[in-house]
Amino acid sequence: MNLIERIEHWGDAHHPRWIDFVRISLGLVIFAKGVSFIMDRDSVAALIERTHFQLSIWSAVHYVVFAHIVGGIFIILGLRTRLAVALQIPILIGAVFFVNITRGFSFLNSEFWLSLVVLILLIYFLVVGSGPMSLDKEMDKPGYKRRI
Repeated sequence: MNLIERIEHWGDAHHPRWIDFVRISLGLVIFAKGVSFIMDRDSVAALIERTHFQLSIWSAVHYVVFAHIVGGIFIILGLRTRLAVALQIPILIGAVFFVNITRGFSFLNSEFWLSLVVLILLIYFLVVGSGPMSLDKEMDKPGYKRRI
């Protein structure tokens, strides 16, 4: 068994049911942030410009919005949770260390603390997976036929 399989096995064995409600809430927060980014794409572009991102600003904006909306839905449903979380982590690293660092690490910077908590939860769900109340778990049950 390689390292990734051992981590997945450990995550499946140590996943209390109440953590699924935390995962669903996390997905709702990420989805809501994606919707708010759609409403004000210019402010997202301004945030990305401040990070001196080397690729096209608008391609980065579209990636952030798409990853938040689709990833949020996938995290809520527990569908391919590790993949959805892995797509979110670079965005949140940028939010914590590049965007919010310009505003300072004060207790009054609520956007920084929200980004930090979301980043920590994303790393947690990358390790433990989606949990028992998820579509991933339903698809792993015997009798489920995968259609491609």
